[in-house]
Amino acid sequence: MTSLIDLRGVTKTYGSGAAAFLALRGVDLHVDSGEFVAVMGPSGSGKSTVMNLIGCLDTPTSGSYRFRGVEVMGLDRDQRALLRRRHIGFVFQGFHLLARTSAQENVELPLLYRGEGAAQRHALARDALARVGLTGWEDHMPSELSGGQQQRVAIARAIVTEPTLLLADEPTGNLDTARGREIMELLTRLNRKHGITVLMVTHEPDMAAYARRVVHFRDGLIERDAATVAPSEQEA
Repeated sequence: MTSLIDLRGVTKTYGSGAAAFLALRGVDLHVDSGEFVAVMGPSGSGKSTVMNLIGCLDTPTSGSYRFRGVEVMGLDRDQRALLRRRHIGFVFQGFHLLARTSAQENVELPLLYRGEGAAQRHALARDALARVGLTGWEDHMPSELSGGQQQRVAIARAIVTEPTLLLADEPTGNLDTARGREIMELLTRLNRKHGITVLMVTHEPDMAAYARRVVHFRDGLIERDAATVAPSEQEA
């Protein structure tokens, strides 16, 4: 495997003076291409902060963050935005679909921002929807889809640009157990069959068990980092 994410001594402080809050206290984290990593920890532990830093939605206060060998802290805002658009897909607990826009049109949005032509957008969006099991649902509006189907559309939108990294923040948080497992099985397939690196924040141990590795945060530091056995491997 090749190195994808390399954090060394990363800190993040919010506020200043007496109101300063040290969200990350010197984090070292290495993720190789093709890994599926779950990030866990109580509220305020730093797990969401580190996700935002890796996704280039925020910047560290100090330390080093390298993405595919490139020092991200040396990039300006536009360069970080370009890295984010080209290499990173995002999936959130809330599906964030445009209510008056079809499934296919929702998936096409990142391609529209990238300037792709209509024919190419249509073809890539249909392919992404097929990869998440939604062939035949292209013209349905979000209100016509179940929660699990809406999250599949959101995942299709995240992977339509062929990202190197998929960041998933509580992707099953709004779903019942059965639909949550379906989403986790989908993320597992995308990771294993398509080689997409997945980094997922979750508070649910049964969902974290789908990952190959679980990193536990507490008080701004990594408390534990251990390999796990995914459910499909347990059944084999």
